[in-house]
Amino acid sequence: MRPKTTMAAVLREFGAPLEIEELPLPADLPPGSALVRVTRTTLCGTDAHLWQGVMPFVGLPMVLGHEMVGEVVALGPYAEQDALGRPVVVGTKLVWSESVCGRCHPCTVLRVPVLCVNRGYGFRQRADKWPFVIGGLSQYTYLPPGAHRLVVPEEMPDTWAASAGCAVKTVLRAFANAGGVRPESTVVIQGAGPLGLVGTAFARASGAGQVITIGGPDNRLAVAAKFGADVTIAVEEVPDPDERVARVEELTEARGADLVFDFAGSPSANREGVLMCGHRGKHVVVGLAGPRALPVPMDVVMMREIQVIGSLNGDVSDLDRSLRFLNSFAHRFDWDAMFGEPVGLAGADQAIKDMASMAAVKAVVNPALDLEEISA
Repeated sequence: MRPKTTMAAVLREFGAPLEIEELPLPADLPPGSALVRVTRTTLCGTDAHLWQGVMPFVGLPMVLGHEMVGEVVALGPYAEQDALGRPVVVGTKLVWSESVCGRCHPCTVLRVPVLCVNRGYGFRQRADKWPFVIGGLSQYTYLPPGAHRLVVPEEMPDTWAASAGCAVKTVLRAFANAGGVRPESTVVIQGAGPLGLVGTAFARASGAGQVITIGGPDNRLAVAAKFGADVTIAVEEVPDPDERVARVEELTEARGADLVFDFAGSPSANREGVLMCGHRGKHVVVGLAGPRALPVPMDVVMMREIQVIGSLNGDVSDLDRSLRFLNSFAHRFDWDAMFGEPVGLAGADQAIKDMASMAAVKAVVNPALDLEEISA
C-alpha cells in the first residue's frame, strides 16, 4: 500500500533544533516520478551551512539531506527504467541526481544538465508546498520526474551509494573539468571535509606524484593520510594563509602545484589556491567562499598563465562514474573511515550539529532506526 504521509526531520528556523513531524506525500505520481523509502542519508557541509542560515535565501520549512539512497515503493507512469535502461520496479534500490528540466539552453544546446537553470535542488523545496519532501531526512521521499536515477549495485553499502549523490560526484566532476591528473604531478587539496577526502583519494588513484591536503581537524587529516596524502597541513597549526602558501612552495621546490582544488570554501581559499599554483597551473573552484572572500591576485593569474576553473556539483554521468569509482577502489581505500555510526531521525539534529562543528567527518542517518519510537 502506497504511503500517504512520512515522518521527517524538519528545519523551521535557522540554527534551531530540527522538529520531527508528519508530512504529506503526493497523492498522485506524475509520469516519470516515484516514491522511495530512504534507507540511508549521508550529511555534508552544505547541510550544515543550510541549517546555520549561511544560505538565507532558501525557504523554510524544509527537509534537509541531498545525499541519499532508497528503495522504490511506488512508481509513476514511464518510470520503469533507470538512466542506463535497466529495469526499475517496486523494491529496486536507487540513487538519483537533482531534477533537470531538459528544455533550457544548458540542457539542450550545451548538453550540460548540471547547469540547468531550473535544477531541482533540495533546498528549493519547501515542506509546506507540493511535493513537500524531496530531502533525505525523511522516512519516504519524492523522486521528481527530471531526476535521473541509477540502480545501485547489490554489493554496495548504502552509505557509499548515498555519498555518491553529492560528495563523490562533485569531486569527480571537478577533476574532469580540470582535465584529469597528469602522472607525477603535484595536487593540492584545500579542505579535509568529505569532498577533500574523496579528492585526496582520487588524486592518489589518478597517479599524482605528490598529494598535499590542507585542512582540519586532526581526525579528518588522519583519514586524508590513509587516503593517500603525502603531506597534510593543519590549518590550526598553520593559521596564516601566506605561511600555507610558503609551505606548498617549499614542498614543490619553488615550482608550485600543477592542480589546486578548493574543496574548502573559506574566504582565503581562492587567493591561496592561485598563489599555490605554479606556471600554467590550474585552480579549480568548488567551494563557496562567501561575501568576505579575499581578492584573487589576477596579476599572478596572468603572469603564470594560471587557469581558474569553476565546477558545480555533478550530473547523472558523474554519479554513474562515482558508483564505479567507489566499487573499483574499495580494496585500496577504507571508505567506511569517513562515515559515522547511523542514527535515526531523532538523532538527525545532533548529526547536523556534528557536521557544523566538524566533530563528524560524514554523519549518517537511517530514518528507519527510531520510527516505531517516534510514531508511538
